[in-house]
Amino acid sequence: MSIGEVLASLRGEFPDITISKLRFLETEGLVEPRRTPAGYRKYTWTDVTRLRYVLTAQRDQYLPLRVIREHLATMREPLADVSAVEPVEAHTETRLTRDELITKAGLTEALLKALEDHGLVKTRPGAGYDADALEVATAAARLAEFGVEPRHLRAYRAAADREVGLFSQLVTPLTRQSGPAGRAKAADTVHELTALTARVHAALVRAGLREILGK
Repeated sequence: MSIGEVLASLRGEFPDITISKLRFLETEGLVEPRRTPAGYRKYTWTDVTRLRYVLTAQRDQYLPLRVIREHLATMREPLADVSAVEPVEAHTETRLTRDELITKAGLTEALLKALEDHGLVKTRPGAGYDADALEVATAAARLAEFGVEPRHLRAYRAAADREVGLFSQLVTPLTRQSGPAGRAKAADTVHELTALTARVHAALVRAGLREILGK
């Protein structure tokens, strides 16, 4: 099926579904339609079943996409009854000590200190480093191999702060909605916004370097 046909198939049960949402779920790794030689998406019935599972879990169980992805990874086929999914995992968070962060990210104490000095990595209230700190530290360790130092990344910190200010205006009204549904919708909106801005950033960098790359 084409993406338009999938949209039509799901819209009766999920009136708010859009093509943008389907593309976002693909970006998040929840469905992987094949591509034709011309680049068009083609979905199977298995893909549609996965999408229906994801959308139902979001709507009825208010599960964040990270937890839904973890559940899908453990299944051979999506469950027919979404109510069987336990939302307990949604409340678990990564908490690492300093030594654990250094080991998992593959960086040095000096590099971690530099990242902290430039405001790129910090501990969360109650001590410990979370999954986002691990992701930044891991990427920074890899970038250091190319000669990119934490001081070079300060612009990313500033850009992130500007995005936080912009996105907070869009997400804050959702967080004021009562119940877990509002919080889940806010979390998914943040995921979608960050995924889209990451695509814009990558495209702009590629375009800027096209002459150097000879493309």
